[in-house]
Amino acid sequence: MAVETKTTTDSDLTRALGYVRAAVYVVASLIAISLLLVGTVAVIAGLKGTWHWSIHLESTIRYMATLVQYLLALLVPLFGVLVVGRWYDG
Repeated sequence: MAVETKTTTDSDLTRALGYVRAAVYVVASLIAISLLLVGTVAVIAGLKGTWHWSIHLESTIRYMATLVQYLLALLVPLFGVLVVGRWYDG
């Protein structure tokens, strides 16, 4: 009886860690896409060299900084849970 409960608990932990891993990948991918977007706008602003594109770059950086701030606030605890969970799952 105890063996069945342990197996069920291990299975639930493994499934939960799978969901946490997927969430970490999604959030990290969103951060990477945000950085690519800022880099693309920076390259365009550098090539154009006009005040119009520099305004676009400043606003893009401001909005993406806020987005990345919230994504990192989500990513750090999720990654911590993933590391501790994988250590515990062993």
